[in-house]
Amino acid sequence: MSKRIYGLALFATVVLALTAPAPAAAQDLPFYLSDRAGGTPTSMFGTYIKKGEFVIYPFFEYYLDNNLEYSPNEFGLPLDQDFRGRYRATEGLMFLGYGLTDRLVFEVEAAMIRASLERSPDDLSGMPDKLTEKGLGDMQIQLDWMWSKELERRPGFFSYAEIVFPHHRTKYLIGTPELETKAGIGIIKGFRWGTLIARAAVEQAGGVFDLGEIAVEYYKRLSKSFAVYAGFEGTQDEIEFIAEIQLWLSDTIRLKINNGFGVTSKATDWAPEIGLMISFPKR
Repeated sequence: MSKRIYGLALFATVVLALTAPAPAAAQDLPFYLSDRAGGTPTSMFGTYIKKGEFVIYPFFEYYLDNNLEYSPNEFGLPLDQDFRGRYRATEGLMFLGYGLTDRLVFEVEAAMIRASLERSPDDLSGMPDKLTEKGLGDMQIQLDWMWSKELERRPGFFSYAEIVFPHHRTKYLIGTPELETKAGIGIIKGFRWGTLIARAAVEQAGGVFDLGEIAVEYYKRLSKSFAVYAGFEGTQDEIEFIAEIQLWLSDTIRLKINNGFGVTSKATDWAPEIGLMISFPKR
């Protein structure tokens, strides 16, 4: 999709969102649901989708990592040894989410990416000094299921399942060579001072199973037009801290700005994100 068509589509979506009916007021809900307006947790930070609600989220991410761990054999070279290289990437993504029921949400996400990796000076494998690739990024779908609803004195429980489709098998920097799957479980509880989530997952890639992402998250809707999010997320040796602010431009449009900072050495050093989330509540 060209930038002009993408821009026109985004403009039309914003206009439609401005004419959409306002969602139910948070003050009509019990305090433990007020932050998330009673919605089901999704893969997007601080984003909860209700029955019949359709969400569009175009966003942009940048990645900066001065010590990305890689092995030349991951790029088709014979040497199996770990090195640290300089990695940069820009990514444009589109997220779509729909509340199938008051417990079930379906997600789709796709990306276009441009990435580069400068090899380590110690790497004598014959790898190019700088490898650059661009094209289609991850394409994935996810199903979120709130199988036990939250009550005043009891947390809610949810599960999720994700599929990442293989593509660009010969583009080692941006491609996904094998079908990847993930399944996880989480717990959520709202308080007057904010909402907490803890979740963990297992993942599979190429028939190999491993512990997937774990996360601890905090979210608070401070006012009608402002919310904050903070969380730790990652795999066993790639943990990052994420901080996000959300600014509502209208009842159905919000600006999301976040920054991810690597806590462990194998995590991406810095990963900022900005996007415009547009919601179409059930009519």
